[in-house]
Amino acid sequence: MTDGNIVVSKPAAPETSARPKPMIDPFGRAVSYLRVSVTDRCDFRCVYCMAEDMTFLPKREVLSLEELDRLCTAFIEKGVRKLRLTGGEPLVRKNIMSLIRSLGRHLDSGALEELTLTTNGSQLARFAHELYDCGVRRINVSIDTLDPQKFKAVTRWGDLAKVMDGIRVAKEAGLAIKINMVALKQVNEHEIESMMTWCHEHGYDLTMIETMPLGEINEDRTDQYLPLSTVRQRLSERFTLMDIPYKTGGPARYVTVEETGGRLGFITPMTHNFCESCNRVRVTCTGQLYMCLGQDDMADLRAPLRASEGNELLSAAIDEAIGRKPKGHDFVIDRERNQPAVSRHMSVTGG
Repeated sequence: MTDGNIVVSKPAAPETSARPKPMIDPFGRAVSYLRVSVTDRCDFRCVYCMAEDMTFLPKREVLSLEELDRLCTAFIEKGVRKLRLTGGEPLVRKNIMSLIRSLGRHLDSGALEELTLTTNGSQLARFAHELYDCGVRRINVSIDTLDPQKFKAVTRWGDLAKVMDGIRVAKEAGLAIKINMVALKQVNEHEIESMMTWCHEHGYDLTMIETMPLGEINEDRTDQYLPLSTVRQRLSERFTLMDIPYKTGGPARYVTVEETGGRLGFITPMTHNFCESCNRVRVTCTGQLYMCLGQDDMADLRAPLRASEGNELLSAAIDEAIGRKPKGHDFVIDRERNQPAVSRHMSVTGG
């Protein structure tokens, strides 16, 4: 395996009628959205995501860039229309732009509707213009506070000024930006209004996210958990929130804020799960396919990927896994059960 530049010839644009039928799970949901973690490594150590002293995966277990390209392509050939690259922090992966540029051929052919990524913003100033050149048009940037000292405390290793510079360059490059903010009780709950105002002033969407019980983090999640039902109630006392049908392919439910003219999204895995409309599956950087973020059941795609140069075994493994995608997750946070719902960290599964 190598992690050098990927050389893939670009196919001719397919006829619309030749588009593959979507994968259908046991509950009749079409699986058209794939999230792929390209690395479990990150240059931050956010308190709700990782322990400070993390042990990362051996490189031999991580899929090469060529394998990631082949795996993503197999899903696209089976009907995936939206592809999001995640991590860890995807832009710290060596030669990652080679993979993104290669995957861009599926945008050119029309097989893929959108290629995007979630990032902490630390490397955006370096890569934003190249991302746009590769066909990326929209990114999610994770920021939980606009206070530099608090940002440092939440991320442990992060530099807010560097992230803000990256966002500025990304906007200049033409990328649409959505800010992801994890709602944390007694940490940033009183900054939500100012974050929303800042985002909307600059033309960014804001999505609020409830903290999820994934992996041991050296913190008590009952001390972190802030229900977004509470957040929405507080905001509605000062702002006019109007439900809208806007969707980006993910689980967020959106409102427009009349006073700012901007969009605000809520991702509520704890208070109001979104399983009934789930169209997503996730692949880890080691090739494990998780049909549900909140379940431990998974399928190993690395073995069939490495067993043959053809994709017959890989395709069969994907079909088998989709056939057992569960109806929903079982997230719970309480003091009596002070353990994560699943043992793996979000950085392993992909944020």
